[in-house]
Amino acid sequence: MTVTTMTPVPPSPARPVHHPAAPLRQSNIVAVASGKGGVGKTWLSVTLAHCFARQGQRVLLFDGDIGLANVDIQLGLMPDRDLGSVIAGRFGLADAIMPSEAGFDIIAGKSGSASLATLEPAALSGLRDELVLLAKSYDRVIIDLGAGVDAVVRTFSAAAGVTLVVTNDEPTALTDAYAYIKLTRMADRNADVRVVINIAPTAREGERTYAKLNKAAENFLKYSPPLAGVIRRDDKVRDAIRNQVPLLTRHPMCEAAEDVEALAGSLMRAPQAAQL
Repeated sequence: MTVTTMTPVPPSPARPVHHPAAPLRQSNIVAVASGKGGVGKTWLSVTLAHCFARQGQRVLLFDGDIGLANVDIQLGLMPDRDLGSVIAGRFGLADAIMPSEAGFDIIAGKSGSASLATLEPAALSGLRDELVLLAKSYDRVIIDLGAGVDAVVRTFSAAAGVTLVVTNDEPTALTDAYAYIKLTRMADRNADVRVVINIAPTAREGERTYAKLNKAAENFLKYSPPLAGVIRRDDKVRDAIRNQVPLLTRHPMCEAAEDVEALAGSLMRAPQAAQL
């Protein structure tokens, strides 16, 4: 097996990336991010929310991936109200909450819309602050962020106690994950950023992939993002997505399900980030 060496460009002196009026980080909010699309971020967000719900927690899954929103599609839902309705001023954010059969609530995004990305910073911050208020009624809030590090991603991740950066062994995915970590740390050196390696051939290979990313971060950023978990490649994941059924419902004993449950358990055991 050929291993591609990751050679990210060292950070150049640059002004920090700022996000609008960051709120106090909420220890019960987990943001799921990625440097690029196609690494399984939304699937992981759905499955992680399901894990927490199965543990008896009250969970809200917020689809913040405007433009490519598909949490509702993966769950086979057809919401009457979504984030687009909220942005249009027809409903408040709490009015867009809908339950899922998996036992957690969701706020669906608006696929094919760029309206959130074009919001003024004050309006975007206001929407985030409204989500922070809703979070007080839940044990866990999972935010499925869009890929990249645009203003929407930075604004919502600023409220999270923990941010999980999802990547895999593809060189482009690793390079983009590194870029996400770099820009996030430039914006806030106290951000709790952890790495999830998805679609790993084996647990050992996943750890090797993490080691390459961690080495780059240590060398160029003087920062070592912790490994939150490794999710092994599993054909049962594709089957669950194709059938629009949560993995833990359709294949609760498969390897990927075990790995996400281990990830959820590590987040439960680890001290939650203090509200900064």
